[in-house]
Amino acid sequence: MTFEKILPNIKNGEKAVRTGWEGTELFIILQQEGKFEGDVLNPYFLIKTEDEAYSMWSPTDCDILADDWELVK
Repeated sequence: MTFEKILPNIKNGEKAVRTGWEGTELFIILQQEGKFEGDVLNPYFLIKTEDEAYSMWSPTDCDILADDWELVK
C-alpha cells in the first residue's frame, strides 16, 4: 500500500509499518494534538522500535513514495 492510501488509517489511530524496513522498526503512529505547559502541540509521528522507546519520526521521500506500507494488527 502507498503512504497516501495508508495515511487515513494512521490518522484514525492505526499502526503502520513498511515491509521494506530491515531493522528493528515495529510501527509508526500519529500522536494527535496535545498540550505541553499549556500550549498546543501539533500532531506528530512517533516510531516504535524493538530496542528503543518511542522516537519522533518524519517520513523520507523514499517512505512517502514507497508502496510497501501495511497496517500492523
